[in-house]
Amino acid sequence: MGRNTRLIIAFFTFFSIGLGTFWYASQSYNLTEKSQSILNNEDQVYRGRISDVATQVSPSIVGISNLSRDGDMFAQNTVESTGSGVILDNEGHIVTNNHVVKGADTLTVTLADGNEEQAEVIGTDPQTDLAVIKVKVDNHVTPIKFGDSEHLVVGQEVIAIGNPLGLRFARSVTSGIVSGLNRLLTTEEGFLFRLIQTDAAINPGNSGGALVNLDGELIGINTIKIAESGFEGMGFSIPSNQVKTVIEELKNNGQVTRPMMGIRVIGEISKEKARYFELPINGGVIIEPQTGSAADKVGLKAFDVICEIDGNEITTGLDLQGYILEKQVGDSVQVTVIRIINAEQAQVEKLTIKVTLT
Repeated sequence: MGRNTRLIIAFFTFFSIGLGTFWYASQSYNLTEKSQSILNNEDQVYRGRISDVATQVSPSIVGISNLSRDGDMFAQNTVESTGSGVILDNEGHIVTNNHVVKGADTLTVTLADGNEEQAEVIGTDPQTDLAVIKVKVDNHVTPIKFGDSEHLVVGQEVIAIGNPLGLRFARSVTSGIVSGLNRLLTTEEGFLFRLIQTDAAINPGNSGGALVNLDGELIGINTIKIAESGFEGMGFSIPSNQVKTVIEELKNNGQVTRPMMGIRVIGEISKEKARYFELPINGGVIIEPQTGSAADKVGLKAFDVICEIDGNEITTGLDLQGYILEKQVGDSVQVTVIRIINAEQAQVEKLTIKVTLT
């Protein structure tokens, strides 16, 4: 093979390799460009859905101004706080948080069209932090559509709408996901209830606002956020199915009637802790009776550990609450407690006390 022939073969070989490399690179670029285009289109569709839902739901969200008076007749101050609410029906019923309306001398509701109406409180339920108020509605209002909170899944997209920092930022929209379900929190009264956790921004003033799915259905009422240093994106909402049950009782009766012993849950004893402290139980609930309550009157004491009710083992606060809620007001239960007699010598006694639920 001559020198010229070898040069020609080498030229065509390098030309073929270069052409193949160029073709592969161009195809890869086209694939990347197509993938990016698909992602951009999906992002636009998602943002479009959020925009559509916000437009649909925003008219159902109201601002609530709570005016209360502080001080005596010589030095009286007016204190104003704000929150959010959600229109329930064409009669003007609105659901919000109990802490939004608590202690109000005057409640003013600002509707989506800017009209302001004085509201009356129909009923409140401090234990679930829910309240129903009502305004006179001459014009057409837009009630919210309820969704089923039992069908929520972790990671599902949600939207929060409310009035953070007052009416200047009315009907602000934030989006996020369901970060967790059935999160247990304890109220000041020691009542446990399950909440939806979300990373959609919930700020002061958002309380009582709506958490909705991408179908524009109410799946929660925003209630609190973790505001401690170092925590971000931890807001909580009351599930819509629980909201629906409570507001029906509030609309019909003005209050929610529950059987109660009159105790506050202040802690739990796990099986491991019970073994460590040599307690004759598998676990239990540390309680404190409220002054003057049924539990207080029959002799239950602070730091008693409830381990059984009617012979049924109680190991968590949720066990305790669930068992009592199955009873009726006026029913009596046999409460078995472990009481510490001498902490240093690990002396305890086991008592069974009859409590009539009020």
